[in-house]
Amino acid sequence: MKQELWRLSATEMSARVASRDVSSKELVESCLQRLEAVNPYLNAIVDVLAESALADAATADAAVQRGEPLGPLHGVPVTVKVNVDMAGRATTNGVAAFRDLVAHEDSPVVANLRKAGAIIMGRSNAPAFSYRWFTDNDLHGRTLNPWDAQVTPGGSSGGAAAAVAAGIGAIAHGNDLGGSIRYPAYACGVAGLRPTSGRVPAFNATQQRDRTLAVQLASVQGPLARTVGDLRLALAAMAAPDVRDPWWAHVAFEAAEHAFPARVAVCAELPGVPADAPVVDAVRRAAQWLEEAGCIVEEVAPPRLNEACELWLNLVTTEALSGLADTIEEHGDRAIRNAFGSQRQLASTCDLDGYVRGLARRTTLLREWQAFFERYPLLLMPVSCRTPFAVDEDQRGDAYMRQILDAQSPLVATAILGLPGLAVPTGLSGGLPTGVQIVTGRYQESLCLAAGEAIEARAGRLTPIDPVRALTHRVG
Repeated sequence: MKQELWRLSATEMSARVASRDVSSKELVESCLQRLEAVNPYLNAIVDVLAESALADAATADAAVQRGEPLGPLHGVPVTVKVNVDMAGRATTNGVAAFRDLVAHEDSPVVANLRKAGAIIMGRSNAPAFSYRWFTDNDLHGRTLNPWDAQVTPGGSSGGAAAAVAAGIGAIAHGNDLGGSIRYPAYACGVAGLRPTSGRVPAFNATQQRDRTLAVQLASVQGPLARTVGDLRLALAAMAAPDVRDPWWAHVAFEAAEHAFPARVAVCAELPGVPADAPVVDAVRRAAQWLEEAGCIVEEVAPPRLNEACELWLNLVTTEALSGLADTIEEHGDRAIRNAFGSQRQLASTCDLDGYVRGLARRTTLLREWQAFFERYPLLLMPVSCRTPFAVDEDQRGDAYMRQILDAQSPLVATAILGLPGLAVPTGLSGGLPTGVQIVTGRYQESLCLAAGEAIEARAGRLTPIDPVRALTHRVG
């Protein structure tokens, strides 16, 4: 039915537009209707671009009628996050003081989505400065998890994950400095890919200065979607070159057909980090599915994961003290000031010598992980060691923040090393999504995605979900 077009995957949408079975206008209208129905409950999209999306859809349909070459996402409705530049829109980053920070050019990821033919229908919410695993801010308000309003939708791409889980757009853009794609995907029951650092170009002209070095090494742009196949389509589009990012690397996508099935290292429980039972069960279930798909599965932990986690905390916090901390204090809302204050208390910040040694240590650890991937091309482990946190759990003080940081070890350790990681759903436990993370060596995203599709084939898809019914049921 035409009114149900929003349910289609991006792969199905692009194919049907190319075959002239449906128009981009019909897809956009269907997704906008879905947005109108569910976004008032979620507050996932905080800048609705209905007028421009319909105009872009008309342009896309005219190109089809003229028989022009079509991009991989031609006519497909997508969303982008409020912390990347989009010409004519404010790059608020969830901060009230930036409400009028209007971009005059598209960031590389927005430009690449447009080049691929995608139709940008809205901009998704993030916490202030995109610096929490929770999505709430004084400017745009709180985004709810479409499964349960009492737990976080994740952060900082919580709006992106909630939107795509509820059927608002087929693909959502996010970014990931310490799990901000993978954790929201996990919390909302969708798939999310953190590419290798340098795979997808990034730059915001609205920034007053470039970001600090460890943040540049750890931060990436990437996609969230309801299917793993759509992540592959989105990544190819997002990764087109852009000279504004000197870290962008021209590395071809390798087909995974020759590499999968592969040897898999399974780490269901991290040394010294408590894990919730549903988390451990999800990893062991996914390991069994991969074994049944032909993989050789062994229980083994990656090298010095906890050390990499602490390196992320210390380097990122030290760099924040060079300027971001003052900006948070001046312009941040109470939630980000509290969360960053706890992070600052828990970090061992570095002097110059310690900072230099820390960056050198990163190379040592990455070398050890690369050697690890020579023996085990796939690493299967939790996204987080806990089921999704209660809303605002990072507001309860330093002790709770320590527990959060420990739980997020699988996210931040891989981020500081610049490695790719995929969050993929595995089912439900207690009415909330469960999922696992697949990590590979640098630029091995296609292998990551192949393993994710094997898990998805057994787990099935959890979304789209009807948040109106789910949230009403939970409240009742």
